[in-house]
Amino acid sequence: MLPLDGRRLWLVGIGGAGLSAYGILARAWGAEVAGWDRVETPYLTRVRAEGIPVTIGPEPVAGPSGFETVVSTAFAGRVEGKSRSDLLAELVSLRRSIVVTGAHGKTTTAAMIAFCLQELGEEPAYLIGAEVPQLGGNAGTGEGWLVVEGDESDRTAFALEPEIAVVTNVELDHHTTFSSLAELEECFRGWIAERVESSVVWGPDLEPADVRLAVPGEHNRRNAACALAALQLAGIAEADAVRALRDFTGAGRRFDLRGESRGVRVYDDYAHHPTEVAATLATARALAGTGRVIAVFQPHLYSRTAYLANEFATALSHADTAVVTEIYPAREEPWPGVTGKAIVDRLTEVRPGMPVGWAPTLDGAAVLAAERARAGDLVLTLGAGDIETIAPVILERLGQ
Repeated sequence: MLPLDGRRLWLVGIGGAGLSAYGILARAWGAEVAGWDRVETPYLTRVRAEGIPVTIGPEPVAGPSGFETVVSTAFAGRVEGKSRSDLLAELVSLRRSIVVTGAHGKTTTAAMIAFCLQELGEEPAYLIGAEVPQLGGNAGTGEGWLVVEGDESDRTAFALEPEIAVVTNVELDHHTTFSSLAELEECFRGWIAERVESSVVWGPDLEPADVRLAVPGEHNRRNAACALAALQLAGIAEADAVRALRDFTGAGRRFDLRGESRGVRVYDDYAHHPTEVAATLATARALAGTGRVIAVFQPHLYSRTAYLANEFATALSHADTAVVTEIYPAREEPWPGVTGKAIVDRLTEVRPGMPVGWAPTLDGAAVLAAERARAGDLVLTLGAGDIETIAPVILERLGQ
């Protein structure tokens, strides 16, 4: 008998990276799953392929009679039901689990671990917050270890009780959830002390892995160090883990080459925090050689932009030229007086004379980037919103 046999789950926000994966795994473990979302998303293609019906509509709706309703963070308070952290905690409790969390690198590190386990015949299950092409998606339903990306943005990670915990790093990123870095650090310490069964990998204590990787950048060597340490705790021989990890090519939207036109390469990356932007630009600089790096940045969340505008400006100053778009609001309502132009204004102060563009619309940003690029340059779109959609537009305009 499967662990969720007889359960009926209705997922509000099933098109998101989290609940889409949870629904796929829950169905594989015996539950009847259905759900609602506001719009079509790429994740819903696989959700439907797994036999899960989806309702699309403008307003969230609770499940039919007999279904347990689970509500994503994006729609919390609008429909009665369990939180996504409740469902994820239950899934983690049903299998030997490795939970990866931290401010940066958790998606890639979790994907590295799951990929190595799969390559080595360990048949993992996994729940990862992005598409991982080599794994076939963001969810896996194998019989081995359950590898989970645990998100601290809504404190979901701190409800989980894994056998192995990986903390890649600790940095304040979600200013409406945590009042200070000290509070966030205390949450991590409390979680490890109270809920982690036995094993902890603490990323800040590790040296970057001295391993040849297919994914570039110092930050990925740090991710690899965390992944290898977790795999060792899971009983995988180091030599086997290293051999498998060398073939890992990355999670979706992590320094993806989207194309090349007239000698200009266009990459896309999910970086949405100053530390991530700086790390990604460093990687771009190393690849650009004698060419210039043109950064096109879409801020994510009004709160993050308001609190970190100076830090974003400092990070973006390492590009040769930058274009900033309007804020992608995600789950937040607008903050009076807060726009993406705040970063532009700071950037002109941080690096006077740097060519900087303010393009409130994505189409405008694509036009500016294409106009400024010349053969040998590298264009990099950055952000956690829908900035990725302009890569084809940039490439098309470059080809005209």
